[in-house]
Amino acid sequence: MDPSTWQRPGLRAALLYAFAAGLLGTVVSAVSRLELTRRAVPDAALPDGPVIVVANHTSFADGILLALVGRRLGRSLRLMATGGVFRSGLVGPVVRRLGFIPVLRGTGSAAGSLDAAATALSVGEAVGLFPEGRITRDADHWPERSKTGAVRLAIRTGAPVVPVALVGAQQVVGRTGIVGRLLRNTVLRPRVAVAVGAPIDVRRLAGVADGQMPDDATVRRVADEVMAVLVSQVAELRGEAAPHPMGVPEEALSGKPVSDKRLSDKRLSA
Repeated sequence: MDPSTWQRPGLRAALLYAFAAGLLGTVVSAVSRLELTRRAVPDAALPDGPVIVVANHTSFADGILLALVGRRLGRSLRLMATGGVFRSGLVGPVVRRLGFIPVLRGTGSAAGSLDAAATALSVGEAVGLFPEGRITRDADHWPERSKTGAVRLAIRTGAPVVPVALVGAQQVVGRTGIVGRLLRNTVLRPRVAVAVGAPIDVRRLAGVADGQMPDDATVRRVADEVMAVLVSQVAELRGEAAPHPMGVPEEALSGKPVSDKRLSDKRLSA
């Protein structure tokens, strides 16, 4: 699928999204406890119109969890997902119908992913993505330093960015022993704590107007500022200070396999 060919889903897709969300919501409820905090969103809803929702990434379950959070907040997110999801014979046709956007990393079509997301935003959709670009490699599951794509998209379209922190998702689906973990979770459901932040005006942070794109240094600075908000939400949910307030830089990653150890009650306290 060429990302630039994205088209707005119709009524059938909306019904399919509602059905899939209901089905997956039931499954998720059976293996986890999704607890949503709306401290910065008093009306319990995402803004109307174009909006970019960004989240930290610790688990293969994050895409489903973020989509369910979006539904609870009144929006059907068009998630940006890796190309492998779209090549799946079972899942691929479904996510295409739902208006998800493929991210074809390392190919000539990679830039088209942002073009497709911009098209979705131009018609008032809510786009969800993980600014780290991958599941964190940090051994303690702290967010990595973000890529700049989300900020470039926000500056290009003027859409606000809403940060969503997910803590505990790695206990739902880890990197290994997935089936055994899910079976265990039906008895001991792990808690996934979620915090939703206030919308961020990225153009204001960058000091630019409509149609302007700042230099790369400014984009990098703003990306770090936006990520700092998300990291602070993760730290608050975990009840501890983040070792890297703007995300773990590449040079600070240990290179060791990420563990799936359970976070303590203290670290999960809201």
